[in-house]
Amino acid sequence: MHCKSAELAVQAGLVHNYGSGTFGFSHLGQKVLDNIESVIRKEMDKIGQEVKMNILQTSEMWKKSGRWKNFEGEEFFNLTNRDDKDLTIAATHEEASVELTRKYIRSYRDLDLTIYQIGRKFRDDHARNGLLRAKEFVMKDAYSFHKHEKGLQRKYQEFLDTYRNIFDKLGLEYSVVAADNSSMGGSQSHEFIAEAEIGSDTYLKCENCEFGTKNLKHETCNQCSSELRKVNGIEIGHCFKLGTRYTNSMDLTFDTKNGDEEQVTMASYGIGVSRVISAIIEQNHDEKGITWNERVSAFEFSVIAARHEDEAQEKAEQVYRELEDKGAEVLLYDGQQSVGEQFRDSDLLGVNRKIVIGNKFLEEGLIDVEDRSGDEREFKAEKLVEEAT
Repeated sequence: MHCKSAELAVQAGLVHNYGSGTFGFSHLGQKVLDNIESVIRKEMDKIGQEVKMNILQTSEMWKKSGRWKNFEGEEFFNLTNRDDKDLTIAATHEEASVELTRKYIRSYRDLDLTIYQIGRKFRDDHARNGLLRAKEFVMKDAYSFHKHEKGLQRKYQEFLDTYRNIFDKLGLEYSVVAADNSSMGGSQSHEFIAEAEIGSDTYLKCENCEFGTKNLKHETCNQCSSELRKVNGIEIGHCFKLGTRYTNSMDLTFDTKNGDEEQVTMASYGIGVSRVISAIIEQNHDEKGITWNERVSAFEFSVIAARHEDEAQEKAEQVYRELEDKGAEVLLYDGQQSVGEQFRDSDLLGVNRKIVIGNKFLEEGLIDVEDRSGDEREFKAEKLVEEAT
């Protein structure tokens, strides 16, 4: 099946494919990535502390948890260093999070504790469909540690609500689907899946609410009894209730009020940040190009001088400077392209609003502002920046 998001990401110059599932981001792509990370970070800072864990990991942690043998030679990139020690390039950080928090968790007073990071992950997966299935990708992963199951359940629900806030702000349509924990272990998990034809997950989606299920025998929604529709989707987030799966095998304990020693209980939570770019494009594009959510778009405005007269060119540069001074992200075309090419390029990139300085400005002192949807408004030149922002 044709992957529109992969095609548009390359056409718009967001990414460069170095080959076999490895991508670099252009300045434009990095701005989009930064905007998505900013939305995630603002929500995550409300419920956790940001950290940075190691990418190159020794095998000892993984042997403690019992997962080294499970993953060796499969999706993990493993290697042996000059000291003949086994290493892996991080695909996930459950083990590393346990080791990091070990020195901070001594007694019940140190719990609950939640940490998160945003960074690169590596998996030797079968590369396909651009950023949707890559060997190197950007991920937000978080880990919470608790005294008991009640605390774990509260935080787990808090994460489900936080993920809803994040994906709502990013303008994604999604379902929350009960899922299998598989090799992660633990007792419960939920996937956030964005509907898209190119998606590799098949599920039943409620037409009336966010409910979804991978049990294809369901006929109606468990929450509102509405009809379910069979669709494909992209996994954009996953929450895992892990219990003591890792803390038991890696011996992470805390002292209770009574002086007893008990196992810490934990959960992990992930968002595929670079994959979210593809999910947004799959759900938000037209025949002209990408139609970003305003929080995601690299540029809020593009400024196009549609006439070559000095007056029009000078006004374009003035508008550009004034918008930048107000903190807006603005793209100013340098005149190397034709006006038609500038229009097409702005639409392809998904710029939210085009400011067009052309005939109306020279004749009547009016400037057109066109939304990405095609809606147009006119502003007096001297009030443009004040009223358009």
